[in-house]
Amino acid sequence: MNRIRCDRTPAWSQLQTAFESTGCAFDVRSAFAADPARFEAFSQSAPHVFADLSKNRIDTATEALLLDLAQQTGLAAHRDAMFAGEAINNTEQRAVMHWLLRTPPLDPAMPAQSVHRHMAETLHEVHTTRDAMLVFAEKVRADDAITDVVNIGIGGSDLGPQMAVLALDEFVLPGKRFHFVSNVDGHELNAVLRKIKPENTLFLVASKTFTTIETMTNAQSAKSWFEARGGTDIARHFAALTSNVAAARAFGISTTFGFWDWVGGRYSVWSAIGLPLAIAIGAQGFKEFLAGAHAMDEHFRSAPLAHNLPVRLGLLDVWYRNFHGFSSRSVAPYHSALKRYPAYLQQLEMESNGKRVDVTGAALPYGTSPVIWGEPGTNGQHAYFQMLHQGSDVVPVEFVAVKTPRHDLPGHHTLLLANVLAQAQALLLGKVDAGGHKHFTGNRPSTFLLLDELSPASLGALIALQEHRVFVSGSVWGLNSFDQWGVELGKVLAKDVEARLISGNPQGLDGSTAGLLARLAPGLQPCPHPQTPSLGSASA
Repeated sequence: MNRIRCDRTPAWSQLQTAFESTGCAFDVRSAFAADPARFEAFSQSAPHVFADLSKNRIDTATEALLLDLAQQTGLAAHRDAMFAGEAINNTEQRAVMHWLLRTPPLDPAMPAQSVHRHMAETLHEVHTTRDAMLVFAEKVRADDAITDVVNIGIGGSDLGPQMAVLALDEFVLPGKRFHFVSNVDGHELNAVLRKIKPENTLFLVASKTFTTIETMTNAQSAKSWFEARGGTDIARHFAALTSNVAAARAFGISTTFGFWDWVGGRYSVWSAIGLPLAIAIGAQGFKEFLAGAHAMDEHFRSAPLAHNLPVRLGLLDVWYRNFHGFSSRSVAPYHSALKRYPAYLQQLEMESNGKRVDVTGAALPYGTSPVIWGEPGTNGQHAYFQMLHQGSDVVPVEFVAVKTPRHDLPGHHTLLLANVLAQAQALLLGKVDAGGHKHFTGNRPSTFLLLDELSPASLGALIALQEHRVFVSGSVWGLNSFDQWGVELGKVLAKDVEARLISGNPQGLDGSTAGLLARLAPGLQPCPHPQTPSLGSASA
């Protein structure tokens, strides 16, 4: 596999020339006036998702150059290497196979299936583990004594299942409540413990290594709370999502579901980390969630680059970040159940592509991941949309809307859809005001993603679309999108600072940290739980 960095390709120079000549002054309103078929040219369907890209600052000539850039950087070969199980995570010498977690079993009668035969045994292990997890999920669903499920994890072991359970709330089994604890701040765990009873609660401890400091601190505190209130059956009320079975057993947990080192934390909702979702929506619902993602995998794997939605989105991200200089993207889901979707995308993109060096460790002369931020739509309209419409910075917006609601309250969904359409229209058209205060420049770019309904299958497809889109931009930028060394340094330093907070010893610290230590240290107590620094990803 030959990867060539984007700035070393002919297409990069051609894109720079195109931007300087016409792209910097590109007006989408004029483009619509000149081309009645613009909507058709810049919109497309992919599994469960319809995308309208026509309000973006792009034309067919620019997109053709971006496709040349993808070809010259070896995007297709890089994608194929991922699906072949090659160790494309070069700094950790690991394959990247989260897509395998949603791949159906091999059918001996279909030799042309997309999974390479050398991965057949691994795929069998995936299905064996998943089947056992789903059996357990159904057992919990049938247990009326368990009314509360508390997931204790952090990063990908929290954001993925939390976002998905909230998004699919309409599918959640009545009589079960789901809680998510990630922050080592004891206020978060304490707020959950006030709502539950030991005899009615199942705790899920989600940590690949079973050593992640935040997760294990919360798990030990939950265990102490459980025992202090008369709980005795740890094996019944605690389960672990981990590969460290021995550590889980030492904790008192006998039910464990593992996963593999080729599953990064932010890509792990498809694995045993998705157990809270499986309990919430059931085995069949979880299988539909996986099937939706697999359909998007097949689209990404097989669709021509020019008609490949993850590719088109990822290349648009490169165009905006490196040529227009847009340093952030706002995500505006117009569905209240997608309230944690922007936060999920923050980790997915910024942890994957928030890198300043390429795969060889060489410093990059161009920007990589934009800042991802947002809130559910109509709430955002009354908060930060002022800046999106009239601020001095141009921020591309990605709207997500759902055609069919799952409620029957009259008028609500019509008003919601009217708002999302109007906001996208207002960003595009703008408004002239000679006085200035009510002037909207318009020509502000947006993308519109539309789902027919918010279901397990469509949510799975939407998440997989975003995973592959991040792969595309990271591949073009020449990154390893699958490590995250940047999360480790602060965690390592925290061990030293924790000891100093107890001892009050500032020796050798910088002046600021020493000054703050003097104000914070008096009266602090050590954590009663033994803590071991995580040796793996902080997001797992």
